[in-house]
Amino acid sequence: MIELKNLTKKYDDFTAVNNLNLTIETGGFFGLLGPNGAGKSTTIGMLSTLFLPTEGEILIDGEKLTRKNTALKRRISVVTQEYSMRQDMTIEEIMEYQGRLYFVPKKERREKIRELLEFCGLMDYRRRTVRKLSGGMKRKLMVCRALLTKPDILLLDEPTAGMDALARRQMWNLLKKLNQNRLTILLTTHYMEEAEILCDRVGLMDRGRLNEVDTPRAMIGRLGRYAVDHVSEEEMESRFFGTQEEAIRYLKGLKRDASLRNTTLEDVFLERAGKKGTGEA
Repeated sequence: MIELKNLTKKYDDFTAVNNLNLTIETGGFFGLLGPNGAGKSTTIGMLSTLFLPTEGEILIDGEKLTRKNTALKRRISVVTQEYSMRQDMTIEEIMEYQGRLYFVPKKERREKIRELLEFCGLMDYRRRTVRKLSGGMKRKLMVCRALLTKPDILLLDEPTAGMDALARRQMWNLLKKLNQNRLTILLTTHYMEEAEILCDRVGLMDRGRLNEVDTPRAMIGRLGRYAVDHVSEEEMESRFFGTQEEAIRYLKGLKRDASLRNTTLEDVFLERAGKKGTGEA
């Protein structure tokens, strides 16, 4: 279990993360959502011990996470937004280097590398250099590398950024399989569909504060499970309804083109962001 208690990160007069309290159960898949500058990556940075909290603490199964606690740190792996691999090394060499870096015994290392490359669909490309890989394959390789040390917790900072639709779906399938094996995953993403499909809980973060935590389904339910989109004189507008019957009645009363659809987590995000922008929140 991951516990963030009053977690705060300040840079001089700027507060990047402000008094964050959050619990993620073992085997959970949690999505941290928010606009650029909300504090998501800073939170990931503190969980990976790249950044030290200004205040507060992080507990893993009741044990305090610090840079000196190497045993606890080994239980956590992180996949960053940036590609952090040498371009002239092959997939196989990248994995071998990672295994040696973490003192994985040779026999275990070779078996685990083969297992992970097959699991991620990279075995046939193991002798290809990083510079010749597609963006999706590079992302998969970064996940493979992170899993080589058998972590209990996987931190993913924008894992599908820059991927095409097919590669993104392949990554989603991979992450679902990992979570089904009881790997605890914390994900940051700008793709609301990604969070809605993958995460059992999500948190909406803005300006360093965590404003709301719940299941995607519950958040959508509070807004209204059905949406009617119509074009006003100036822009596209959406109205949300708890039942399909209410939505249809409203739809029939409109004198302009409109459409009925299911509400998504993106609608929730846009509604929250819009209210904050107008000072209504």
